[in-house]
Amino acid sequence: MTKALILVDVQNDFAPSGALPVPQGDEIIPIINQLLPCFDHVIATQDWHPQGHSSFASEHNKTPGECIELGGVTQVMWPDHCVQGTDGAAFIPGLNTGAIDYIVQKGTNPNVDSYSGFFDNQRIQATGLEDYLRQNGLTDVYIVGLATDYCVKFTALDAVELGFNTWVIQDACRGVDMTPGDVENALSEMQSAGCTFIQSSTFIQSSKVLN
Repeated sequence: MTKALILVDVQNDFAPSGALPVPQGDEIIPIINQLLPCFDHVIATQDWHPQGHSSFASEHNKTPGECIELGGVTQVMWPDHCVQGTDGAAFIPGLNTGAIDYIVQKGTNPNVDSYSGFFDNQRIQATGLEDYLRQNGLTDVYIVGLATDYCVKFTALDAVELGFNTWVIQDACRGVDMTPGDVENALSEMQSAGCTFIQSSTFIQSSKVLN
């Protein structure tokens, strides 16, 4: 089997009651749990910021949602979130974490944010996700998680650029939509780049037939 399921940032701080809430973010948990048995390789990315991360609005006396230039790239200012070792950085309760084979922790550099599961935003450092996929002969990646218009999008775009066949399981993702239209724009960008969209029901049914 050459396919892997990538769970993007399914963490408490992105749940509706979290520090950086994604509307209905917790609704993807039962969908993901249904998908897990269809894959031999399940990878989870985890935002894992040190205290005082440079993407935090509190570090710059800014309001969340404002933008600054950070290391030559535009950086959205976020509420403090997914700080290493805190409950906010933990996976959302109910997720079957026992099915996860490999965890990629990103955003660990205090000076650089990391939306993609593959690289930081300045592409200074790789996370090890590409190496894991190649070492295990995984050519096809199916992406779910939070949030559609940020970390899901950038993970999917990098997967395509790196040559992986890339699917986004659309009903197992939720977006922030900070500016109305962000989610739709993200979907268009991913599709234009070569990502394929699929619904979990179609995938689960076809997997049952194949297996």
